[in-house]
Amino acid sequence: MYQFSRSIYRELSALASNQQQLLDSCESAVERLANDRHYFARPTRTLFNDVRVLFPLDKQLRVFAVIDRHMRLAAEYVDLCAREGASLTGAPLECHATTRRGTPCRREPLAGSRYCPSHKHLENEFEAAAAA
Repeated sequence: MYQFSRSIYRELSALASNQQQLLDSCESAVERLANDRHYFARPTRTLFNDVRVLFPLDKQLRVFAVIDRHMRLAAEYVDLCAREGASLTGAPLECHATTRRGTPCRREPLAGSRYCPSHKHLENEFEAAAAA
């Protein structure tokens, strides 16, 4: 994921008033996208809101377009890895549910799902809640 945050930084660093803050914001947003994809609904908007104060007003449309392009590519890459059944670290994916004891479920999720066979019913409840 390093390459995504650095490509945003390289493209925008010449325009930024504080390059270190830009780099830190890019890295934290891309890291959150990689580690918490399902709970990070709008990564482009979040990163843009973090860094827009670093740019002059007339450059903000370009900044948004650059961030949007790179964050979409990063999200597609994260989704591709999830569909293939591997995390970005190379470790197998784990179910997103918790057990009755409150510990994380350690079973491998079904292909194309966030949940294992025992917790598959939670996928339907999550989709119904999101649609409402």
